[in-house]
Amino acid sequence: MKFIQEFKDFISRGNVMDLAVAVIVGGAFSAIVTSLVGDLVTPLLSLITGGIDFSHLSIKLGEGDAAAEFKYGNFIQSLINFLVISFVIFLFVKGIGTIIRKKNEEAPPVKTCPFCAQEIPAAAVRCPSCTTILDEEAVPKNLR
Repeated sequence: MKFIQEFKDFISRGNVMDLAVAVIVGGAFSAIVTSLVGDLVTPLLSLITGGIDFSHLSIKLGEGDAAAEFKYGNFIQSLINFLVISFVIFLFVKGIGTIIRKKNEEAPPVKTCPFCAQEIPAAAVRCPSCTTILDEEAVPKNLR
């Protein structure tokens, strides 16, 4: 029974659920990137390289139909696919990083009201939630 309870505690932890969501989203993202590279980027590269397909390059290591084949073309094609996919993912991550940086730069500085614990703009002299005056000297005397 203790083992089952420990397993329930483990599975219900936030970071395990976050990891599960990340794996699922990663799988979906993988399909998008694979489609982007296979359906859009690779045909454009094919135009540039004249339609070269390395996947059929090989050297037969012996004679006859049963001879082993050294398929170095598949390796070259896989290496090119890896580099293209890595570059596309790099561009995605760089773009998302730029968006996040801009979002963080746009956020005004905040402080926490010592009385109601609400986040308020750093320049506020009165808390809009609990109406506590935070800086007596900044409020004009006729408004106190």
